[in-house]
Amino acid sequence: MFRPRYTITDRVNNALLEIERARGFLDAANLKEEWLEDKREDAMVLEAHHSTHIEGTRITLPQAERILAGEEVEGVDRDDRQELLNYREAVAFVSDYLGELTDINEGLIKEIHSILVKDVRGGTLEPGRYRTVQNYVGNVVTGEVIYTPPPPEDVPGQMVQLVDWLNRGKGMSPVLVAGIAQHAFVDIHPFLDGNGRTARVLCTLILYLNGYDFQRLFSLSQFYDQALQDYYDAIQQVREADGDLTSWLEYFCEGLSGQLMGVKTIGGAVMRRDTVMARAEKLRLNERQRKVLGHILDRDRASVDDIVRRFDLVRRTVQRDLAMMVDEGLLREVASSRTDPTKVYELS
Repeated sequence: MFRPRYTITDRVNNALLEIERARGFLDAANLKEEWLEDKREDAMVLEAHHSTHIEGTRITLPQAERILAGEEVEGVDRDDRQELLNYREAVAFVSDYLGELTDINEGLIKEIHSILVKDVRGGTLEPGRYRTVQNYVGNVVTGEVIYTPPPPEDVPGQMVQLVDWLNRGKGMSPVLVAGIAQHAFVDIHPFLDGNGRTARVLCTLILYLNGYDFQRLFSLSQFYDQALQDYYDAIQQVREADGDLTSWLEYFCEGLSGQLMGVKTIGGAVMRRDTVMARAEKLRLNERQRKVLGHILDRDRASVDDIVRRFDLVRRTVQRDLAMMVDEGLLREVASSRTDPTKVYELS
């Protein structure tokens, strides 16, 4: 049987607490659906780009945005483009399982793999079929072979054990289950190619099945890709620790926590902006005052001098408008000093 070994350290526990706080905030937040859809699309683009980039594709993020928007981009390798499109399709596939109470099975995992490697490299990657030859894990940055997965004859049995464990681990935090599954899958490396991508999509699927979709506003692959050597090191440290997953779970949970804290911060700012705009509507601000408020909303904060220069206004008029907005609870003064008398304002 598959029996993962790990310790719930303070780092893991603290990250899990932050993840739960972010989950609670996102579930309860009154965020506009239009904003959510825009940010979900942004997160999907980031996830597709960074997950495929980890595996060596050479598409830039601006190119990925254009390709996923349906544009033709010259000078892009055909397989790189197809892997990017496939990844988006795989993310859409697992999104259909949001919050469903269903077991994970090998057929589902094979379907994910089939989507990811469809029409790539002349169809030689045997979509959805476990490998029958030995493969090796190399560092994309250095080209060095860093790990030899189990022999092909062991793959079916190890996948049965992993899937069985996934469907028995109901008492654990789904975040831990997802992190353990991602590493275990990469270790088995059951397919000829596409194992890293399949592992990351499987991780996402596990979170989705357990109600941890976080409004689909995060991209773990972005976290991995921003410091790729750290990602490889975190995976390799488990092997050097004789299979103890503690260091990987610290890395994984803190990465997810960091992603979600960023989403929570942005979401909170959007909610404050919406609240301020609703108050402003009731106050019937004149055109000048709306411009001043919009300027501060767009830049998070602004000084009196900024506004005077931007709109060519009389300083005393700007000061009076800002003082009124502070009195009405739209803005607050956040900086001033005796050496610099310029006052700075931001949302209340």
